[in-house]
Amino acid sequence: MNNTESLKLMLKSLHLTSFQEHYQSFARQAESAEWSFEQYLKTLVEQEVQERAERRITRLLQRSCLPEGKSLETLDQKLLPVKARRQLAGLCDGGFIERAENVLVFGLPGRGKTHLVAAVARELIMNNGLPVFFINTRKLVERLLVAKKNLELEKELKKLDKFACVILDDIGYVQQSREEMEVLFAFLSERYERRSLMITSNLVFSEWDKIFKDAMTTAAAIDRLVHHSIILELNNKSYRANYAKQNLKK
Repeated sequence: MNNTESLKLMLKSLHLTSFQEHYQSFARQAESAEWSFEQYLKTLVEQEVQERAERRITRLLQRSCLPEGKSLETLDQKLLPVKARRQLAGLCDGGFIERAENVLVFGLPGRGKTHLVAAVARELIMNNGLPVFFINTRKLVERLLVAKKNLELEKELKKLDKFACVILDDIGYVQQSREEMEVLFAFLSERYERRSLMITSNLVFSEWDKIFKDAMTTAAAIDRLVHHSIILELNNKSYRANYAKQNLKK
């Protein structure tokens, strides 16, 4: 085995993929430009750091399950209430996650709730490298029920705990049985004051007894969510109605 092959194997074993890919081309560039050894090494390290960061962002986006097309760029912020627009930048900087706060977004269907939280979540990944996970509340409940049936609920909760923020979409649409309510409450309790949630709902708190059935459990769930939270009410006009109106004009 010659030196080149040996070096490539060692770089591969150390998971220095960018080193392996670029060290020869950078060496030719260094020789041509008369770089110092330190400058050559620094350039290689910078390339490795940059490409690792890019690969991490790609992995985080894939794992996030965020809906396609719902980004800050595609969010029509002019349609949002003033309070929501003012808080948007602060949400995107991730400070609420450092403080283990929740973001609760209320509004009638079509007001842009899902788009708003998905856009914020995407910014948290792209700019802060934070692991987030987007899931419809119904699907989460189904996932937790399967884990409970297999005696793996605690294991499943630990998997979800790896995400700095979990986005629960459409919690207001869940009409739960007692068992479904219990696993959802267990999930909310597990993250209380430790990890952040972003939740969208078409039901105001006074109607959450439709979700949790039991008055005491409803009060306990609301208390845990609101204790450290940012609440946004999207009382703007419907995004869908606005887009439909614009399309009619075309």
